[in-house]
Amino acid sequence: MPRPVILERSVLHAGYLTVEQLKVKMADGPVVYREIEHHGDAAVVLPYDSDQRCALIAQLFRAPVLLAAGDGMSDEACAGMIECEQACTAARREAYEELGVALRGLEFVARVWASPGVSTERQSLFLAPYRPGDRTGKGGGVAGEHEGVTVVERPLADLAARADAGRITDAKLLILVQTLRLRRPDLFPSEPPETAAPADRRAHCATAH
Repeated sequence: MPRPVILERSVLHAGYLTVEQLKVKMADGPVVYREIEHHGDAAVVLPYDSDQRCALIAQLFRAPVLLAAGDGMSDEACAGMIECEQACTAARREAYEELGVALRGLEFVARVWASPGVSTERQSLFLAPYRPGDRTGKGGGVAGEHEGVTVVERPLADLAARADAGRITDAKLLILVQTLRLRRPDLFPSEPPETAAPADRRAHCATAH
């Protein structure tokens, strides 16, 4: 069976993001134009403490969220671009830079397209166990990049309840929370408590630091 064929490529914008227009002959014959963007692939990780039943997530400002929803703050799984390295190396680096946690073992989940309708980005998703003693850095992101990352240690029961209530808006975080629930149901209550009120969104579970 014939496959779509790229006939022409033209760069519309080149910067942090590169935007191209493709002229494509579809499998059934028509010629169409599609705009796509490139900015590289990413590694994503959700560190979790199986004893305290918590996970570390990043709360940070996102300009597209501000533009689209009016509130630019987003609770997300830790993520960063893969820079001439293995995905697992990038995941460990980003976890230390953003969350201040030194990760050892990583549990591969999947490699997924972030937004295949418009982007070439693929995300390598990982779960990673940690202990309180692994939190040896301050986190917050790299100085000078102005990411504004706040490290949040959230109870797994709270994350599960937010997932069930449709209140996790970061797709990366939702996938990893649900995967952890499937792989380690012993870490979650059989009936998650109701989601925390907005005033409690930064509540930390008790851990030794």
